[in-house]
Amino acid sequence: MRLLITGGAGFIGSHYVRSLLAGELPGPRPDRVTVVDLLTYAGNTDNLPLADSRLDFRKLDICEHDALLKVLPGHDAVVHFAAETHVDRSLTNAAAFVRTNVLGTQSLLEASLACGVATFVHVSTDEVYGSITEGTWTENEPLLPNSPYAASKAGSDLVARSYWRTHGLDVRVTRCANNYGPRQHPEKLIPHFVTELLAGRSVPLYGGGAHVREWLHVDDHCRGVHAVLTGGRAGQVYNIGGGTHLTNREMTARLLELCGADWSRVRRVPDRKGHDLRYAVDDSKIRRELGYRPRWSLDEGLREVVDWYRARPLPQPAAARRARGTADGPP
Repeated sequence: MRLLITGGAGFIGSHYVRSLLAGELPGPRPDRVTVVDLLTYAGNTDNLPLADSRLDFRKLDICEHDALLKVLPGHDAVVHFAAETHVDRSLTNAAAFVRTNVLGTQSLLEASLACGVATFVHVSTDEVYGSITEGTWTENEPLLPNSPYAASKAGSDLVARSYWRTHGLDVRVTRCANNYGPRQHPEKLIPHFVTELLAGRSVPLYGGGAHVREWLHVDDHCRGVHAVLTGGRAGQVYNIGGGTHLTNREMTARLLELCGADWSRVRRVPDRKGHDLRYAVDDSKIRRELGYRPRWSLDEGLREVVDWYRARPLPQPAAARRARGTADGPP
């Protein structure tokens, strides 16, 4: 089996690639894995096992349709991780999110159709559902995104669905909770807080910290995506949850304890525009149909993350440049 992975040098995509090539995911190992990544600020080839002869890396913009037509022939499936993902940046540069997430996805779908790709897994986010005050979202909920980031992902979901419904392309969509784990870019909540706290600096907390997020270890997410690739159904959406819900204040408390800091290191900042109060997915469909279960407890996962960043402190100037995030963040 030959797979093409977009965004494969990023946090989630590279974990999927490493797991595939190491034989850590069910089923046979792929004969060939092609990674397509533009290597923007969040992509890094150090995340990839480049010495593996089965890995072919291509620096490529997914909006470059003609370039995709040269790379895609011969691949059996595409797993599409590539996306602009940070909500805060989408508030000031929405055009970049629309270009990559909507136009890039359409370009990739069109090229996949033209090149005879059998299966297309589109990796999305729970943020497309908007905000929920209580209960959980099933896959049948309407899409009500509230940030330019979430709107661009919702748009890409709908474009992906259209290629299944109109052209018969086997498209499967996953929507995950907030991811965390080693190697995540420090703009996101957990790595940002951990790297700042370990460096002796303060961290920002939006408003009163009452916003609720569901947390999913990157390894569990990748196992869910692979289950959809190998056993999912065409035209279907699958939520992938982690099962643990915390307010941002509760998450901050856990990270303070793990990093040996106290609340004097937390500064309150004004809430951001259109901030969703609560996310929570119902992942009973993927559990029932594909046997997915999260393996990582949040306590175990957070300890792993803190230990990983403690062993790899960021240089002072880079950490300062990246200290833009706040106590929230998308997958």
